[in-house]
Amino acid sequence: MAFTQNEASPVDCSEPDNVVFEDHQPAHTANRAELLAGLQLEQKQVDPKYFYDARGSELFEQITRTQEYYPTRTEKAILSDYAAEIAAHCGTGCVVIEPGSGNSEKVRLLLNAMRPAAYVPVDISAEFLYEAAVKLGLEFPWLKIQAVCADFGSQWQARTELPAGRRVVFYPGSTIGNMEPRDARDFLSGLRQWVGGDGGILIGVDLHKSEQLLNAAYNDASGVTASFNLNILNALNSLLNGDFREQAFSHRAFYNTEMKRIEMHLVSRESQVVALNGSSIRFHKGETLHTENSYKYTLEGFSELSESAGLALEKSWLDENRLFSIHYLTVA
Repeated sequence: MAFTQNEASPVDCSEPDNVVFEDHQPAHTANRAELLAGLQLEQKQVDPKYFYDARGSELFEQITRTQEYYPTRTEKAILSDYAAEIAAHCGTGCVVIEPGSGNSEKVRLLLNAMRPAAYVPVDISAEFLYEAAVKLGLEFPWLKIQAVCADFGSQWQARTELPAGRRVVFYPGSTIGNMEPRDARDFLSGLRQWVGGDGGILIGVDLHKSEQLLNAAYNDASGVTASFNLNILNALNSLLNGDFREQAFSHRAFYNTEMKRIEMHLVSRESQVVALNGSSIRFHKGETLHTENSYKYTLEGFSELSESAGLALEKSWLDENRLFSIHYLTVA
């Protein structure tokens, strides 16, 4: 394995020759400024990307295996059932880029059908990304993997040289739903620039469904989602030298009918003052820290969103219960 970072590899693993790891993780100073700005808003908030430290990534994997959380198993079934058809649209020999790649679980379902020239997973959690890239490289020794540790919302491509070839962005998991619709449009417009005139975007989108099913998915009986939500306080403590206490907050997730989105919050159980990097943030009892939104779309609504970003919806695949959708977009 080749490294472009100055430090040793994050973990001691067998290192396949087909994997390259690049570390462009944002400086802590940039993270601190962003986090403090969010905590000083009237409705305190934090970007959900901070969920995904090593522990948060592990907890999210557990969430995907809970009975209530339908999106992951439903999307994986669609990818498996339609792998050949999806590959025909994406084309073989392309360069697959996956922002927020996590454990690269879903791309495995497409690799043999697509036979890409290279795979570029991009994730903010260095250790988790490294381990996932090594594991994938051992499973697929024919695949060139260029793992990039970066905030994919930043200009990370300016700091790395991607493999040559037609680009296909793979963006599963309905992560697009974490963005405000206007931000989602801008993000899709940015992906259009990534792929150029001949590339494409393969994206997973969660669909509207019963409020009961949605609320259950984000409030699993085993409490894994609650642990995942609370774990973001540990990320805040690490980045801000803070003293958040998990026991001083509780998990709350609900479907906002008017906004057509699931909201996740952490509710302060008491009036408290949290020390942060030489400053302090006050919480009143019952006040919330808004940690995530998850917008749900109709097929028509997502098509309109894509068109507003200069993209054409070429093909859609759905499960039989129409819970989830996968779309292939090209430049309009």
